[in-house]
Amino acid sequence: MTDDKTQPQDDPAVAAELKGVPEEMLESAGDAEGSAPDQVSLLQEQLEAAQQDILYARAETQNVRRRLEKDIADARAYAATGFARDILSVADNLARALDAIPADLKDDERVKGFLAGIEATAREIDKVFSSHGISRIAAMGLPLDPNQHQAMLEVPSTDAEPGTIVQELQPGYMIKDRLLRPAMVAVAKKPE
Repeated sequence: MTDDKTQPQDDPAVAAELKGVPEEMLESAGDAEGSAPDQVSLLQEQLEAAQQDILYARAETQNVRRRLEKDIADARAYAATGFARDILSVADNLARALDAIPADLKDDERVKGFLAGIEATAREIDKVFSSHGISRIAAMGLPLDPNQHQAMLEVPSTDAEPGTIVQELQPGYMIKDRLLRPAMVAVAKKPE
């Protein structure tokens, strides 16, 4: 017959079935000394805890997946940010070159071809900017928006409301919905 002090793990067949069962479960099963309702309730509690852990792990996995997908989408959308910032100075210099040409030279036949090439280059830069989601920030005549504009100076003005942009010193740009460079502006103030 069986010895009352033998544990279920002592039998090789039972030990094989219990392999992988946590030690505390085996000890609590041995402590219960055959009280099946206590063992069942304990096992149910542990099963519920394990199911809860699985739910938390699944939720965390979904959160990590969503974060990674968002990071990948952001990386694709804003990958050109550094290059775009660098190329803005080229666009600024091209615009300054066009602005610096006197009106009388614009009608000169010797300069017209050169001027047409510079204007075509400026249009091409604008086209490339728009195809990559880079857009110019509106500034003139609008109230100062510190999220898009950087006030460089205040100009006394009777024509415009205080806080209104009266001059754009350097254009600002957005890349998709992010600020690439703020517009540097002059803002109206009350005359003294």
